[in-house]
Amino acid sequence: MSITRRNLIKTSAIVGAGALAAPYHFIRPAAANGTVDVGVLFSLTGGLSIIEKSLSDVTRMAIEEINAEGGVNGMMINPIVEDGASDPKTYNEKASKLVIRDRVPTVFGSYTSASRKAVLPVFEKRRNLYFYPTYYEGFECSKNVVYTGAVPNQQLSNFIPWIIENLGKKKFFIVGSNYIYPREMAKVCKILIEQNGAEWVADEYLELGHSEWGAMVQKIKDSGCDVVLSNVVGDSVVAFYREFINQGLDHDTLPICATVTSEIEIQAMGPEFAAGSFTSFPYFQAIDRPENHAFIERYRKFVNDPKAVTHHALESSYFQVYLWKQALEKAGEATPEAIREGVKGQEFDAPGGHVKVDGENLHTYLTPRIAQWGADGQGTIVDAYPEPVMPLPYVAYGETPDNLYCTAKGLDTSKL
Repeated sequence: MSITRRNLIKTSAIVGAGALAAPYHFIRPAAANGTVDVGVLFSLTGGLSIIEKSLSDVTRMAIEEINAEGGVNGMMINPIVEDGASDPKTYNEKASKLVIRDRVPTVFGSYTSASRKAVLPVFEKRRNLYFYPTYYEGFECSKNVVYTGAVPNQQLSNFIPWIIENLGKKKFFIVGSNYIYPREMAKVCKILIEQNGAEWVADEYLELGHSEWGAMVQKIKDSGCDVVLSNVVGDSVVAFYREFINQGLDHDTLPICATVTSEIEIQAMGPEFAAGSFTSFPYFQAIDRPENHAFIERYRKFVNDPKAVTHHALESSYFQVYLWKQALEKAGEATPEAIREGVKGQEFDAPGGHVKVDGENLHTYLTPRIAQWGADGQGTIVDAYPEPVMPLPYVAYGETPDNLYCTAKGLDTSKL
């Protein structure tokens, strides 16, 4: 385990909480015209737009809801929407524009870890504030980011043991897109697979957006694996699942267990290609709560699509705006530093259930769930924690609730 941790340390980009000391850019006086500007930065074009446009839509929906109720401390929220264009370089440019030229105190945005890494220097240097809604690989500790998606202990720590114990699978083929999230998640998967007495027979990647999966599926067939752990992202998910079934594989005997595949990718591929497979997320559209049913109905009305689906990153994109609202109400002023302090410990009854921002690491308590996909494109929840789980972004290094590595003082590197 110690060797594995060293390998993780070498390849992980760790953001020290106090690494950069430059002051944040002067923020536009928020109440001068009765509004507070915020940035909304997702990909509206390119290969990731299939999912990121939905995150932009639901962020604007939350803002409209809040404005309809009177805004925040009497101020209307003014969203400045930008297109990351599925390109990290564009993401960096648009983040700089929002922070430096538009002088917003907060930006909501990003779906991939690649785009989050691309914008991080902007927010670290200016001490601005970024709300990131997507599940991710962990290994970050920043005072300038509020993370509202799942980290590995909320997505994998339950999933890998469940696969082994409940599906009886022992030989994992790990497959992913070739960038930071799938590669870092694979490292966590390998640790958990070995800790639980199973083995991984292969660890393979194709470029993000790749659509030719024939050779990779043949590798899976030839590998002798009995389960596929998929960290494939974006449009590639659709091509991968279709090729998997078209080559005669069957989720009943060789299931795909995914950390990314959600309702929106399944809708795009056709539910028949995913039926019988599994995903681990804190949120599924099938969660049977009145709050969730009402949320789905409002979202469909907002995007004028009666068949639109909701999913984990979409739900996080929605409730993080409300966490920000509550933080601003508590802070009383729209500066990044005031909102940062105000968001610590904020709680909210989200569509999927109760959530809470950890006051130490600015990640979010979420409820781990596992679902099996049906022919209707919806997940049947087959396992769930009874309550939200504390976020531990350094769990692969041995972080526990009683021994935190990332705190409000910053990252304790002596523990890595």
